[in-house]
Amino acid sequence: MKKCEVESFLKSFFIFLFLFEILLMLNFWYEFHERKGGIEKKIETEMRLCAYTGQCHGLQKIFPRVEQVQKAGILCRDGDFYSYFRVPEAHSELTKVIYPEDFYHKRLERLEDKTLRKFEIYSIVALLISLFFALYALMPIRRALHLNEEFVKDILHDFNTPISSMRINLKLLEKEYGRGKKIERLEHNIETIMLLQHNLQLFLKELPTQSEEFSLNTLLKARVSYFETLYPQVRYRIALKWEIAVKSSPDALVRIIDNLLSNAGKYNVEGGDVFVWFDGTHLIIKDTGKGIKRPSKVFNRYYKEQSRGIGIGLHIVKKLCDELGLSIAIESQLDKGTKVTLDLRKIITSP
Repeated sequence: MKKCEVESFLKSFFIFLFLFEILLMLNFWYEFHERKGGIEKKIETEMRLCAYTGQCHGLQKIFPRVEQVQKAGILCRDGDFYSYFRVPEAHSELTKVIYPEDFYHKRLERLEDKTLRKFEIYSIVALLISLFFALYALMPIRRALHLNEEFVKDILHDFNTPISSMRINLKLLEKEYGRGKKIERLEHNIETIMLLQHNLQLFLKELPTQSEEFSLNTLLKARVSYFETLYPQVRYRIALKWEIAVKSSPDALVRIIDNLLSNAGKYNVEGGDVFVWFDGTHLIIKDTGKGIKRPSKVFNRYYKEQSRGIGIGLHIVKKLCDELGLSIAIESQLDKGTKVTLDLRKIITSP
């Protein structure tokens, strides 16, 4: 199951189980107190039998002095249970029957054990029912996700033919008319579509996790150079004071950096700047662009504040960072720019 499916399943399961357990606890609490009252009524009956028939079975039977006698027939408790009964042969006399407190607690313990065992059995049944309901509730979500994936796969498949055709025709135009600004702009547009295609592919499949050691400096310089041509109206400034080696998934790290550099160029102002530098164990990408109104929401799927894009770029960045064990933080001010900080401590092998 996908992460969102697991999350949905667990939430549904625990909500169902929680509600079942609350109902069971209320029911068994009520049942326990009902049976506890029944035990006290049985004790009173046993004491009455003891007084009139002599079948005491551990109960104490004494004849108190008249001045110590309370009202007959009322069950009292002072540690032990006791009550006064009239002697059948002598109506003027009373007998006191005592039910020891230890006997009462033993009966309560047996009742508690029986109630708990019953509660455990019912809880297991509730767990199985909750599991069934959670799986049943998950089915529509899984169907919707499957339809969504099939739709995106169809789009990606349909992308391939026109992209290949555009690239071939672009090469033919370049041979015929030479390389000019119009050809470069067309090439940049095709590369933008390719970046979107890569994001959609990552949206569908498992994230790349195969690690290898490589130079972060080389990767950053190559990606910055690429985006310099893609966004010529923006100045990319990179400052790396020392060579940095990392061990991670190159594909995943390229996707992270590409999305961040693309956003820094795409949502910048004419003649704006993008600064890329390394500060200790943190890679920082800062732009002088439009800024973000709600930085806390940018990692949510489909969230966007501009008309451009479809709102999955930074969501994929966050997924990739979580997969690689990287922390990412975004600070932004409207009309002043955005600063993205990547904590690379877990993948750096040599500074």
